[in-house]
Amino acid sequence: QVELVESGGGSVQAGGSLTLSCAVSDYPASVGCMGWFRQAPGKEREGVATINIYNRANYADSVKGRFTISSNNDKNIVYLEMNSLKPEDSAMYYCVAGLATCYGTDYSANYWGQGTQVTVSS
Repeated sequence: QVELVESGGGSVQAGGSLTLSCAVSDYPASVGCMGWFRQAPGKEREGVATINIYNRANYADSVKGRFTISSNNDKNIVYLEMNSLKPEDSAMYYCVAGLATCYGTDYSANYWGQGTQVTVSS
């Protein structure tokens, strides 16, 4: 059973930075994509960033230029570096992984983490 465990969430002031990490256990060789989704209270869940097996990164327009997704060489840890954070970035952030390769952030993941909270104050 694939398990995703997020860490690195917290509270920060607007303009600050946070880096989220996600460790994937029992990582299957067939995983084609890893990424991050977020959901704020009363809002729809949205894809924030994904990275595929070819190391192609994809970003939502709302975070381009501010967030960077990366993974380690073994592709069993994925990071989300978040800079210039805004109050509207506040949400529960979920690490995801999937079997299909991703070429965008509109992605149907097979595996989800429990989430880590990010709160940005103005």
